[in-house]
Amino acid sequence: MARILVTGGAGFIGSHLSERLLARGDTVLAIDNLDPFYDPKRKRENLELLRKVGGARFGFAEADIRDARACREALRSIDGVVHLAALAGVRPSIADPVRYMDVNVTGTQILLQQIDSASIPFVFGSSSSVYGASAKAPFVEGDVTDQPLSPYAASKKAGELLCFARRHLRSNPITCLRFFTVFGPRQRPEMAIHRFAHCIAHGQPLPFFGDGSSSRDYTYVADIVDGVVRALDRARGFAVYNLGGSQTTSLKQLVAMLEQRIGRKAMLRRMPDQPGDVPITCADVGRAGRELGWQAKTPFAEGLDRFCEWFLQREAAEAPA
Repeated sequence: MARILVTGGAGFIGSHLSERLLARGDTVLAIDNLDPFYDPKRKRENLELLRKVGGARFGFAEADIRDARACREALRSIDGVVHLAALAGVRPSIADPVRYMDVNVTGTQILLQQIDSASIPFVFGSSSSVYGASAKAPFVEGDVTDQPLSPYAASKKAGELLCFARRHLRSNPITCLRFFTVFGPRQRPEMAIHRFAHCIAHGQPLPFFGDGSSSRDYTYVADIVDGVVRALDRARGFAVYNLGGSQTTSLKQLVAMLEQRIGRKAMLRRMPDQPGDVPITCADVGRAGRELGWQAKTPFAEGLDRFCEWFLQREAAEAPA
């Protein structure tokens, strides 16, 4: 059994990861500042679930990763770190780039600086956004990643570079994981699948960018968590891995699939392509397969079924009596 620090542990991916680690017998300390980017009530619900699953093996510290003292306290007697805390989202980062750099870059450096042992493995949650508008798909880890299209993407690439420097200077085993559009139960409400489902269910206009041909490599959260755990357990040297489903779904296909599952037609509010968005994402996961023994196991349609089941149950529970 290990003692793992999960930053952003009250969030979407962080809560799923913490749940998995607790289920296998690890002790988890989650650190999260409960940022109001979306309703903190949802994060508190995640924390309550984790307390029920982990009991005394789950701890929570409400703190900001930019607080060096809080990070130092959280890192006491820790056997491994998974760093997921970040400001997320391409479009919001364009509106507030300074804050994104402060949290995602400065925060990552402050956290790394508080690790006092070179033996502690560190897993960094990066993003497929670092690839920018790549001319070819699928994306391979060795592709050029120095042309980000948004401050968010730039902050994630900067985080990877800070991780490389830390490995060089202090020898910690460090793994950077480039997540490809993660979805599933407890997904953040502003993310496309959740937001579109809400619009369809409530008869609200759905923001439909471009002609609907843009495509994403959606990856089910349980598969992402499996990749994170494998990276944590196999950490050595410095490595970068794509974690993606390796299949693409267009915006038009996504809306049609949600309509079918929710049982209502979408009202489309057609809008131009957005600055910072890329036309396609698709992961080559060969390296993760060879070195981590990982591949996504959940087909997109099956994962969407699970998300919609969770979403509709939550809608019913929150409906006025």
